[in-house]
Amino acid sequence: MIRELLAPARTAEIGIAAIGCGADAVYIAGPGFGARQAAGNSVEDIAELCRYAHRFGARIFITFNTILFDDELDEARTLLRRLQDAGADAFIVQDLAVLQLSREAGVTVPLHASTQCAIRTPEEARFYESLGFSRLVLERELSLDQIRAIRAAVSCELEAFVHGALCVCYSGNCYLSQALAGRSANRGACVQACRSRYDLLDGDGRVLVRDKALLSLKDLNLEDRLPDLLDAGICSFKIEGRLKNISYVRNVVRTYDLALQRLGCERASWGRTEGGFTPDSAKTFNRGYTALYLDGKRGPWAAMDMPKSMGEPVGQVTGLLPDGFRLALRPGVELANGDGFAFDAGDEIIGLRGDVCHGDTVHCKTVRGLRKGMQVYRNISVAFEKKLARDLPRRSLSVRVALSVAPEPDARGWRLRADAVCEDGREVSCLGEACGQLAQDTARMRDMLEQGIAKTAGDYRFQVESLSGETLPLMRAADINALRRALAEALDGQPCRMKPLLNLPRPGVSGPLRGASYKQNLSNRLSKALFSPAEEAWECTPKEGAELMRTRYCVRYELGLCPRHHGSGSNAPLYLRNNGRRLTLRFDCRACEMTVE
Repeated sequence: MIRELLAPARTAEIGIAAIGCGADAVYIAGPGFGARQAAGNSVEDIAELCRYAHRFGARIFITFNTILFDDELDEARTLLRRLQDAGADAFIVQDLAVLQLSREAGVTVPLHASTQCAIRTPEEARFYESLGFSRLVLERELSLDQIRAIRAAVSCELEAFVHGALCVCYSGNCYLSQALAGRSANRGACVQACRSRYDLLDGDGRVLVRDKALLSLKDLNLEDRLPDLLDAGICSFKIEGRLKNISYVRNVVRTYDLALQRLGCERASWGRTEGGFTPDSAKTFNRGYTALYLDGKRGPWAAMDMPKSMGEPVGQVTGLLPDGFRLALRPGVELANGDGFAFDAGDEIIGLRGDVCHGDTVHCKTVRGLRKGMQVYRNISVAFEKKLARDLPRRSLSVRVALSVAPEPDARGWRLRADAVCEDGREVSCLGEACGQLAQDTARMRDMLEQGIAKTAGDYRFQVESLSGETLPLMRAADINALRRALAEALDGQPCRMKPLLNLPRPGVSGPLRGASYKQNLSNRLSKALFSPAEEAWECTPKEGAELMRTRYCVRYELGLCPRHHGSGSNAPLYLRNNGRRLTLRFDCRACEMTVE
């Protein structure tokens, strides 16, 4: 099975960078209806990105994964068609109204069921496949056994997140932002209340934990678990981060591209990325890393003290100065002017910039809370950021070239014929200019030809496979270079051949489907018409006392108070308090899940 590395992009520029670093596909938002309001792009920018991606047979998936209101349906239908015409290769969808809108708009590219659809059981997977989705983006919280069960239940493609930020709640079923701030996560406006700091109280009002990010998780990192995901049937490895900057995307994409190269997987696009910076995921934005529930076991998932990026540990404070501090640096660490640092001051994470860094000394503005013995982290490495910006890898397509001598039509001389086959199957032929006479030193001419053709031009890396003929025409270096460029231009004149992905037929939905609760997020007449009975989405009709979140993460477990795993405590409700608001935590020990109400 073909394997795909799927990268995020906030902008077309970042998408191009991701493909240049080895991504097989990029997911990005168009002008609207993407689940990150701050990451929209014009149709023209999407078209530019598609043109670049298609040079390597890479694909562009459009995040069309917010829920839609009735007054948005006409706009959504029109935009679907415009984005397909711009070159989009698939749409990532949450709202089932898009099934009908896409048919009405003449959309023929595949539809992928977004992670916002909360697919975590074989039954749910079969349901979405039956609607015609060619790919399912699975919940992040699944174990390998659960993924295998879904793989056995459906024949469509399965996509899984392998790196990046983790929502604490099951995707698509988080209503905390809407309840607290009137900003819906299902509409792309999440305020990230899970990264806020809370006090934890028991039923008697006693404070068990004070001022911690009690709902904040570490970031996902499954670089070393790709073989397990391959074995479980995942075909697309997805990196989170549509709000991340270009250096983050370059670093993480290159990390996973190299990991897949080491596994020898057949990739979903063409070309190989070589050279450039050496990636290091420890040097890019992270809250600490976890594999979450992949092995079906709980672990220390919380980032209560580090809801923001801390970066890599660089050393402990050995002395304080009027304008900075000294560190006992970890082996191999070198500081640079402008590096960014962070440390845990107990009640908050404090960040700072090193104005001048010399050896083990950091000169900066006065920093409160810093004390001897504290661990200092570096969340911005100026030297590494420069490498990410300047020392870029090169992606190129392999082209095999067969050279042979061709006589001129009037038989007064000879020309060199080059027959080239690109790795994606395109074939072209070109004739090279010659001096009208044979070379005196055939061996030297042969070396010149092979060395002159076996270089790069445009997106192509040429390799001379054969050079026939006992005699060769005399050619100048400029003519050889011109022949190589002519081959590249001829290849550019043909579209790159895309590797096939699934494009299942999209059957019509016949009759009303099973009844739906508010968690189905039905917010318009088209999606409501698919179900009977059909409860409206929370955004349309708030549900007093209903679950705002359901999560596999458990505060009791993280604090060692789980009656099931630690043999202590109870499953009585606990409470989160923030700015006068109180949220109730309930514990479904049978399902081993926690709810927030």
